[in-house]
Amino acid sequence: MRIAMVHFHLQTGGVTRVIEHACAALSESGDAVLVLAGEPPAQPLPGATCVQVPGLAYEEFRPAGEAGELARTLERTARDHFGAPPDLWHVHNPSLGKNLILPEALVRLARRGHRLLLQPHDFAEDGRPTLYARLRNRLGRGDPRRLAALLYPQAPQIHYAALNARDHRLLAAAGVPPARLHRLPNAVALGAPLVSRPHPFGTRRLWLYPTRAIRRKNLGELLLWAALAQPGDLFATTQAPQNPTEQPGYRRWTRLAAEYRLPLEFEVGNRVRDFPALLGSAEALVTTSVAEGFGLAFLEPWLVGRPLAGRD
Repeated sequence: MRIAMVHFHLQTGGVTRVIEHACAALSESGDAVLVLAGEPPAQPLPGATCVQVPGLAYEEFRPAGEAGELARTLERTARDHFGAPPDLWHVHNPSLGKNLILPEALVRLARRGHRLLLQPHDFAEDGRPTLYARLRNRLGRGDPRRLAALLYPQAPQIHYAALNARDHRLLAAAGVPPARLHRLPNAVALGAPLVSRPHPFGTRRLWLYPTRAIRRKNLGELLLWAALAQPGDLFATTQAPQNPTEQPGYRRWTRLAAEYRLPLEFEVGNRVRDFPALLGSAEALVTTSVAEGFGLAFLEPWLVGRPLAGRD
């Protein structure tokens, strides 16, 4: 098959890892995979060709343009690569509100007969009021029915993939036909199991939170843990948020940690090339997140033989 995957970016993080695993698996099975994203990948994706389409970027970064133009660009880019239209468009998080022209562009592709698999990792309706308000007011023009038709289009050639049973139930209850609704749990892979290794922060016990520190990852609780740390403990996060709306909150937490001289390091993922080795070097991995679409953080520690400290 010729498969075109679509996402806003390929920054280090959960969705990119999901795309990476899918590309590797599909390539091994003989499928041809093209990944279209608003930004170039931070690292090469095995088994796939990546092409930057600026119109797919986050709303704050994308160049001016409209949905019809984006749909034509996606079609042309895929056809130029494959020599024919894709057999399937696999689109990640199209309804989240990160890009306001993508939903209508996908509707236009569907109207032209393209087959779509839409995979929501998160929902704007689920604890993201700022994104949902932007969708409702700008994309839906204040009309919830118009918005629903654009965010969750229905047609025989449009299928949906949910990460978990809860999201599957919600989409089914909202009216997605069972034959076009699939549960597709995320693949989890980190290579061979690791033994504990030294980390680059001396001899302190490393409590590592492998996360891009957006609001729902709940950094305040991690600061509390650091404030209660035992001598020799070091807490750390791996990535900073890229979304401009997340930056002010993130900076407040980093300033607070500095003010109280907490044993807490930020963005340590930028200093280490071997991410699985960093995980394997920790005393334990940490999660203080208040909401997860799938919860890679609950499974990846298992693969590197480290315990996880957090809440259910």
